[in-house]
Amino acid sequence: MKCRHCGTELVKTFIDLGNAPPSNAYLNNDDLNKPEKRYPLRVMVCEQCWLVQTEDFVGVSEMFSAEYAYFSSFSKSWVAHARKYVDNMVRRFNLDRDSCIVEVAANDGYLLQHVKENEIPCYGIEPTYNTAQAAREKGIEIIEVFFGVNNAEKLVEQGRQADLIVANNVLAHVPDINDFVKGFSILLKPDGVATFEFPHLLNLVDKNQFDTIYHEHYSYLSLTTVRKIFETNGLSVFDVEELPTHGGSLRIYAQRLDAGQYPVNAAVATLQEKEDLAGMSAVAFYQGLQNKAEKIKADFLSFLLDTKRLGKRVAAYGAAAKGNTLMNYAGVRSDLISYVVDKNPAKQGKYMPGSRVPIVSENYLETEKPDYIVILPWNLKREVMTQLEYIREWGGQFVVTVPELEVL
Repeated sequence: MKCRHCGTELVKTFIDLGNAPPSNAYLNNDDLNKPEKRYPLRVMVCEQCWLVQTEDFVGVSEMFSAEYAYFSSFSKSWVAHARKYVDNMVRRFNLDRDSCIVEVAANDGYLLQHVKENEIPCYGIEPTYNTAQAAREKGIEIIEVFFGVNNAEKLVEQGRQADLIVANNVLAHVPDINDFVKGFSILLKPDGVATFEFPHLLNLVDKNQFDTIYHEHYSYLSLTTVRKIFETNGLSVFDVEELPTHGGSLRIYAQRLDAGQYPVNAAVATLQEKEDLAGMSAVAFYQGLQNKAEKIKADFLSFLLDTKRLGKRVAAYGAAAKGNTLMNYAGVRSDLISYVVDKNPAKQGKYMPGSRVPIVSENYLETEKPDYIVILPWNLKREVMTQLEYIREWGGQFVVTVPELEVL
């Protein structure tokens, strides 16, 4: 396999998590009597541009189908994050009714609904039918395509260039990262700005966040690598922020390389130095995560087996992709975790891919009163613990596994 960005032959393995089905390939009852497709979940690192990337096994249409079940609006904290972002961008870049804001991977309209509240013209680009329809129900225009150079050029021909393009948690999800980024340099107005949010690879390594690795995430990104990718494809980075979201993310601010006028903020050099000191341009940085993942797996299984021997009942919360990675890597099945609670009706009544653990609504907790609830989306730990505080009434406890197993 060659690097998705620079074409260098890949020889170094970052981590190998065995075999797993696509993380959002939830099962229906009829699927339980059928075999599942499983693919190697192996991640490589390019020694030229340092792009960390999954090996190619799963087609993009299989992972982002019409029945895609991830809806951003089910996380209150994420919707609040989006509202704050919109307010900040409107002020910082003086956006008004004469501006145009575009979100690539607009999902269910969780962010653009706030743009509409500000009466700023906007539209979203979203390839998955389910989420696109949810956004349309909020009155948001959605163009239902995979974004890239061809679609960017068509939009420019229609006079639909953007003053601001938003790309939250999508840069990691695209197989052709060069075509995707190049599309932004085309769709942006000469003085426009694009922002990208994505989990920071430095945190993934430092905080043992191996469960954020799944087939949907083609790339795992650092400022070091993103700057190289952007400059190759007509963008330059002029600012960066470190965010707490998703276990530690970056928000990158970019402008057109040929026309951008924003000076480079000192934060760019500061973060670049931080990555340099961490050794992100040397092979040694990318070694060692395998052992950390194996320890988390062993600790998690030991906990589940011990609770089973004691006759304790264990459930999980959040039918999230990271939970599927953890459960499939650890080989967990419904004998160890009885069910997974999720707020999303699109997931309820289905089964987790690979583990085949049933997904149920929250009212199961009041009836079943489990002794432990494993919070699979650990990045939402505080939100989930507040929401489910009532389990303390029967002595229930919360459990997280990353960065290490902890009973709360």
